[in-house]
Amino acid sequence: MAQQKITASEISKFANAQEEADWWASPQGREFVKGHAKPMSKKPVGGSKLVAKLGKANSVQIALRLPSPDLAKAREIAERKGIGYQTLLKMLVHEGLQRVERPER
Repeated sequence: MAQQKITASEISKFANAQEEADWWASPQGREFVKGHAKPMSKKPVGGSKLVAKLGKANSVQIALRLPSPDLAKAREIAERKGIGYQTLLKMLVHEGLQRVERPER
């Protein structure tokens, strides 16, 4: 059985919010979203070259205990920079390891 195509102008003609919610949850609603969704951009969003480099490396999940004040400070700094706190911590560990590895002058 063929499903009737719904146009964008017809979507706003629901009797109430529940009727609209039921329609969006139906197969017709999902098909409408699939048919009208714009593809996501493949362009890089930007950000730190270090974060991009770290993202390409193989990563291993570990458990790390930090003092609560250090974690709070990391979250505060990360929010100010507009990045996740785990990303910030990875960057700091990476930079610290590079600094320690450099020969002393």
